[in-house]
Amino acid sequence: MKKHLILCGWLILSLALGSWAQVQGKIEGRVTDKNGQPLAGVAVNIISTKMATRHFERKTDKNGKFVQIGLWPGYYQVIFKKDGYLPITKEVKVSIGEATRLEVKLEKAEKALEKMLSKADQLFLKGNKLYAENKFEEAASTFQKAISLNNTQWGYYFNLGLCYKKMGQSTQSLEAFRKSLELNPDSFVINKELGEALAKLGQYPEAEKHYQKALELNQDDPDVYYNYGVVLINLGKSQEALAAFQKTIQLKPDYPDAYYQLGTLYIGQNKIQEAIDSLNKFIELAPNDPRVKTAQQLLNYLKKQSPSSD
Repeated sequence: MKKHLILCGWLILSLALGSWAQVQGKIEGRVTDKNGQPLAGVAVNIISTKMATRHFERKTDKNGKFVQIGLWPGYYQVIFKKDGYLPITKEVKVSIGEATRLEVKLEKAEKALEKMLSKADQLFLKGNKLYAENKFEEAASTFQKAISLNNTQWGYYFNLGLCYKKMGQSTQSLEAFRKSLELNPDSFVINKELGEALAKLGQYPEAEKHYQKALELNQDDPDVYYNYGVVLINLGKSQEALAAFQKTIQLKPDYPDAYYQLGTLYIGQNKIQEAIDSLNKFIELAPNDPRVKTAQQLLNYLKKQSPSSD
């Protein structure tokens, strides 16, 4: 009986590990010098762009290779550092059950410059720690100090923008995200945050452009489609907004806000049954939402227009 219990325990653990691997991804790569020679001992810092507490540290082996497993899907900043070389920051997307591969080349740095950049990087990591502790004002000050030493790293400005966002300083966050985008124009996370910052300030035409760019770079983020749809509504583009909200629930079927927006848009198109279905789904998913009362009033009106509906 004891052997049977041990075997069952092993089987359960194996199944759990298998399931764990299916919902996570990994980053692996190789770091070389500009001549293609592998660099050992390169420090690799992997930081989630959504949650600073998701922070991993690795070092390259004698072949310049590294690997980090067990990463939740999403976007990460990956920082490469080695004494005598200029640090590099990459933005990477991690997907479920897949390996994200990087090939990185580091260039030599002069001693004085290396010392300054090393101090800036230490401040950046300190700022991330403060951000993770919800000390946003202190974190912002630390990121500003890092920028004063090295104003070429998009991640410094991006994380500064996140601090300002947390503090409700919309104009400052917008400025920081703009600078970050100048340094890394093809970044999904920067375009996404910049679109949100612009929308909050009512600058919808420009917000639309950045959401479009974000969607060119990544088509599987439901939040981007939803926020893009809201921007389109404010621009009077209801048909395009409808498509954005439909895509939102395609990616995330339990997204209540998208159903609410769809319900109101369907009313405008006189699609009564579609509106009823969407509003009912919204109430089912978010029964405590303050908009439930409005949704119920709309449903009462729609059901009078369509007596056959439930």
